[in-house]
Amino acid sequence: MDSRVQKLGYRGAVTLTAKGHATRQRIVEGTSAHLRRGDPAGVTLDDIRAITGTSKGQLFHYFPGGKEELFLAVARFEADRVIDDQQPHLGALTSWAAWRRWREAVVARYRVQGPYCPLATLMDQVGSTPGAAEVVGQLLERWEGEIRRGIVAMQEQGEVDDHLDAGRAAAAMIAGIQGGVQVLRSTGRSAHLEAAMDLVIEHLRGA
Repeated sequence: MDSRVQKLGYRGAVTLTAKGHATRQRIVEGTSAHLRRGDPAGVTLDDIRAITGTSKGQLFHYFPGGKEELFLAVARFEADRVIDDQQPHLGALTSWAAWRRWREAVVARYRVQGPYCPLATLMDQVGSTPGAAEVVGQLLERWEGEIRRGIVAMQEQGEVDDHLDAGRAAAAMIAGIQGGVQVLRSTGRSAHLEAAMDLVIEHLRGA
């Protein structure tokens, strides 16, 4: 088996060995862990080299676009974590108890995060970078799709009105979560996030 892995880099295609891919991932994960504890705006490439134990040559080999490319890779990693942190609940929304567990998992995740949201802050930093909007778009599409599938599953069980538009309800849930998270980032309070999620779930239940 060919051990090389192709990465679509900031300036084109770069072929990495399995070991090279692992090194690149280690840099991404190390940077992500550091950024979760502070403001990305103040982090330099020298900081990242020290954090991840890499040389300047290594850093630019894996991220020829420099800090912006690295931060974009970290944003992709953080976007995956948004979904992963909600599992297995998000992928199993087949009962009202499951919806409650998922709701609690989402609220707990953002309470722990508090005012600092790694993905949101990173996207502020790389907002004008090619691919940044795609990262957010793909995350929201995946997240909304999982919620929509949960609503459809509940409709098939007769727990949710068949006439309800599952796509619109899922979109409303995502909008409510995102709005609640923004308020939490500003105030440190999760009440708005909880209210938004509860109201959509109550609507689904026909309350």
